[in-house]
Amino acid sequence: MLEQDQKRLSGMVDRSDTVALTGTVESIGFHNPESGFCVLRVRTRDDWEPAAVVGQALRVNVGEWVEARGRWVTDKRHGRQFKADELRLKPPGTRAGILRYLSSGLVEGIGPHLAKTLVRAFGEQVFEVIEQQPERLLELPGIGRKRQQRVLRAWREQHGVRDIVVFLQSHGVGTARAVRIYKTYGDQAIERVRENPYRLALDISGIGFQTADQLANRLGIARDAPVRIQAGVRHLLWQGAAAGHCADWRDELTARASAWLGASAVAVDAALANELEAERLIKETVAGRELLFLTHLHRAELGVARHIRRLREGRLPWGILGGTLDVDQAWPWVEQRAGLILATSQRAAIAAVLDNKVSIITGGPGVGKTTVVNALLLMLRAKRISIRLCAPTGRAAKRLAETTGQEAKTIHRLLEYDPRRQGFKHDAREPLDTDLVVCDEASMVDVSLMHKLVQALPDHAALLLVGDVDQLPSVGPGAVLADLIASGAVTTVRLREIFRQGQSSRIVLNAHWVNAGQLPEVPEPQPPDGDFFLIRCEKPPQIGERLLRTVTERIPQRFGLDPLQDIQVLTPMNRGDLGTRALNASLQRALNGAAEPRVERFGWVFAPGDKVIQTVNNYDKEVFNGDIGRILSIDTDARDLRVAFDGRVLIYEFGELDELALAYAISVHKAQGSEYPAVVIPLSNQHFMMLRRNLLYTGMTRGKRLVVLIAQPQALSMAAEQTGEARLTRLAARLTSKVPDVPEDQFVQFSPTAQQSNPTGESGECVS
Repeated sequence: MLEQDQKRLSGMVDRSDTVALTGTVESIGFHNPESGFCVLRVRTRDDWEPAAVVGQALRVNVGEWVEARGRWVTDKRHGRQFKADELRLKPPGTRAGILRYLSSGLVEGIGPHLAKTLVRAFGEQVFEVIEQQPERLLELPGIGRKRQQRVLRAWREQHGVRDIVVFLQSHGVGTARAVRIYKTYGDQAIERVRENPYRLALDISGIGFQTADQLANRLGIARDAPVRIQAGVRHLLWQGAAAGHCADWRDELTARASAWLGASAVAVDAALANELEAERLIKETVAGRELLFLTHLHRAELGVARHIRRLREGRLPWGILGGTLDVDQAWPWVEQRAGLILATSQRAAIAAVLDNKVSIITGGPGVGKTTVVNALLLMLRAKRISIRLCAPTGRAAKRLAETTGQEAKTIHRLLEYDPRRQGFKHDAREPLDTDLVVCDEASMVDVSLMHKLVQALPDHAALLLVGDVDQLPSVGPGAVLADLIASGAVTTVRLREIFRQGQSSRIVLNAHWVNAGQLPEVPEPQPPDGDFFLIRCEKPPQIGERLLRTVTERIPQRFGLDPLQDIQVLTPMNRGDLGTRALNASLQRALNGAAEPRVERFGWVFAPGDKVIQTVNNYDKEVFNGDIGRILSIDTDARDLRVAFDGRVLIYEFGELDELALAYAISVHKAQGSEYPAVVIPLSNQHFMMLRRNLLYTGMTRGKRLVVLIAQPQALSMAAEQTGEARLTRLAARLTSKVPDVPEDQFVQFSPTAQQSNPTGESGECVS
């Protein structure tokens, strides 16, 4: 016994010599809900002082009963600790323990006040009442039917989650996504995971192939099992889709999968054959080579091509071809109403749109796209044409509404997502009631969302796509706007002439220089009242220091702009010292460091006043990827927080906070479709993987009043010189060939691409 105690105190206990520890959670020193790692102070029956217990638990609360197995060690920094290999938590059995347990916020809807009421009313039987006699909760003051249901739902979830945690931990997998697994699969979670762990990578947000593969290995699934290889090739195709591609060459995919999975080419070919037979993949032969598509992307490409061809046919809804409007005589009326003189290129653009049912207007900043659209809408409103305006993001839709004076919606809201269908209300069976749809920021629309939009247009309607084809490719797969232009099947007007207002803006001029592959021009010394500034730094740490000072001091003092409301930091990457995570942490400390209360979830710390961004589409809340809001309040008792998005206040339970991230700094990708009074862009050699011309061009064109580049000279040169990789798509070819009918039953989300165009010129051009 003495020898064992000496081993414990010295930290030299053998790893196989595990012991048990039981007690009550006295306090929580640290807990990371994403990884499950925790440091607990546990009151045991044998010790006067609480023991420090280190382990993993998805959820932990003060007052819970702990059953752990592990070993005692002596940490050089923290002293004697119990390192738990297994950590199980159970509800307590004493009144005091129950009160602390329920007061900790474990069960949503129960705070300290209600916890006292429950313990006073039901004593040690409170858990039995919740589980077996839930109607008795309604006898208590302050509990109505809605709150009762919330409490019961959270209580049931606790038990389901604990079973999942035990199962996952017993197979060596972390507990970070156990709640989401339970919510997805319910009571069948363990059965479904045992049956095919690779389904987690498809069904559960945040779980990728690697995690599923680790679990499969623990469950005894062989490395050469067909189910593993099939999941692996699907994963590689999904990776390609995340990079923007709609397909992959079969020979290249086979070689890549074989090396990555450690499987023979024969086994990979067999897996691909099974996926093709199950219609999860579609095969096409192009120039003698086989091209493989994920089925939903293949259907989306076919659908876009078919519906574009359908919309191009027939009579124009405004009857221009019938001679009911003399366009040449309409110019004086339009110019008088709009209070401007249209340039020749702008008149040509309007005439081209009026002569075609499907058309595109593209061009960079300052070339008059907004003027053309407004003049066109004036003419068509006078003809009583029904017009619907939309854009891919909430901010882009809001800006479109402001510039046109008409209602504009996101594409998702225009098509009206229906949770019962798990799809949009408006589709080929129930099309929109409109004569014309104008979609702004069309370069952001990916192939799947464009499919949903075009199939919802009635046969008689026209479609106008407006956007800058030279902007950064979107996050989702496809190159829709670029492919439509490249196909020659859609009338395209490219505006090139920079008008007077744009000519006086260094932002506009430098954006066009960068788009032409040249460095921005900055006069020396830089004028204090300018709208474009370049701060050169030799090393990355200098960039971080200058950025913080620029956002918190220099811009607010010189331009009177609010660092939270008016200034947006845009960075090329999420990781690294100058990525979104690191910059958000430093900007949050500087701008909102004193705010309380604070809640830490999924790697982020949130506080009232923080600027946040929605990171996924949430159709129930009608808030979408890229929407930016502000946290109004945090309720630690109710375990939720309130966020304001463009005047709407939404409630997020703590378990939903993986949908939010801090937004003091966001990626350039996330900023597409938005404009800000001022943008600050750091460019470092650390960002070399992302430094491309269209990234810098897109970031610069997000600034409305002010753009500040804080850059290493080499990184700036690299960004201006390097062009992006072409995306592998077949939409352009489909637009010029016969397209077969395809089912209209797929609902998928993603977003688009752009392509490089010629530098700015003197006038616009129309290509039919």
